[in-house]
Amino acid sequence: MFNDVSQLKDKRILVVGLGKTGVSLARFLQAHGAQVTVTDHKSKPELSTQLESLGDLPVKYELGGHSPKIFLNQDLVILSPGVPSGLKIFEYARSQGIKITGELEFAAQFIKEPIIALTGTNGKTTTARLIEQMLSESGIKVWVGGSMGTPLTDYLRSEEKAQVVVTEVSSFMLETVDSFTPQNILFMNLAENHLDRYRSMEEYVNAKRRIFKNTNQATTSILNADDNAVVELARDPAVQRGRIFYFSRKHQLEPQIMNIGGAVNIGHEVRVRTGPEIEYFNIKEMKMRGKHSIENVMAAILVAREHGAKKEAIQTVINNFKGLPHRLEYVRKVGGVQFFNDSKATNVHAVLRALDSFDENVILIAGGKETNLSFEALRNHVRRKVKTLIVVGEAKERINRDLGDFSETFLIGTFEEAVLIAYQKSRIGDIVLLSPGCSSTDMFDSFEERGDYFKEIVKKFN
Repeated sequence: MFNDVSQLKDKRILVVGLGKTGVSLARFLQAHGAQVTVTDHKSKPELSTQLESLGDLPVKYELGGHSPKIFLNQDLVILSPGVPSGLKIFEYARSQGIKITGELEFAAQFIKEPIIALTGTNGKTTTARLIEQMLSESGIKVWVGGSMGTPLTDYLRSEEKAQVVVTEVSSFMLETVDSFTPQNILFMNLAENHLDRYRSMEEYVNAKRRIFKNTNQATTSILNADDNAVVELARDPAVQRGRIFYFSRKHQLEPQIMNIGGAVNIGHEVRVRTGPEIEYFNIKEMKMRGKHSIENVMAAILVAREHGAKKEAIQTVINNFKGLPHRLEYVRKVGGVQFFNDSKATNVHAVLRALDSFDENVILIAGGKETNLSFEALRNHVRRKVKTLIVVGEAKERINRDLGDFSETFLIGTFEEAVLIAYQKSRIGDIVLLSPGCSSTDMFDSFEERGDYFKEIVKKFN
């Protein structure tokens, strides 16, 4: 596309979507002399904060919709990740010879440092932060961003450069990749998700598999051997072009994995091989809860060792890392009842992982925006572990149909009432778990806002 940022000068470039990514793109492009236009389906009043942040930059705007003619007078169109790449307006633009790409593809072409790309349905952000700390503790300068909220373009705009760039990539970002070639690919897991955007699970998987499009002999892919869907993807010839490390919590896979390289969890120990020797890391002092946290740690160790992290530094991070907010976050204990905030659990797979983390009786608060996901996969877990199920939000009727016969179930009108009833139904030794299985945008602006409100309510309990 471009060999150097100097080639952006005087190019007519349209940015679609004026969220955080769109603002960063507009700033970067304008700084390098491009003629920038931004379009968004939202109105000017709805975008007042973003427009204010761009100040007096000489940027043109078309807000409140996308007209066909705005696309036709451009050298390049760049989509923000939240904008579906298959809209008819984009098909029309492509038919007229207009090049359309995404922010990931655009930004990555200017990054010369090794890129570690993480994808998967769950666990990306925690693993990215583990990698960051393992490398930083070893004296290696690392930048972390991507779909977790910091656009890759921010790295291009930063004056400080890293030795390694870690980017979390969503299926949305991968829809438009063409030449994106990370040095390391971490594929954490694969489960049904985003069916409000994709017409089928197959379409979602096909977007995810694009991360392997340009693998070569210099690529190391780090894959979850315990996830059948990921193992199936690994059979693709594109994946096989590079080196593969697997990680697993299954004891029986130890000989196979240690032979080719990878990581295995045996008891309170993780055994890792990325070179001639097998290394051992103790996980007995891990602060994070849940078996899935061990998967995150194994994946992080493998990539951190690939980039020179020291064994002692890795062990220090394993011992001290407490996890991230809104991901099985311990809130407090009230009257013998423990409260956990897992607001980031926005799909069924994440709720399964959360429930697997507890042996105690669980009062589960679930629900949120309706995204056409089936909750039937939770039935056995709800039957065995959930004492009371409290559902709220747009998806409450669907969740009740799928799970209501497997636990005492209450359909609640407001989020605050749902938390209050969860507390009323709890007894000493119980767990009250917010693990919604849905996105938050029916009631909140973000999963962070939902989780913070949950914590605010719980902290008022006596």
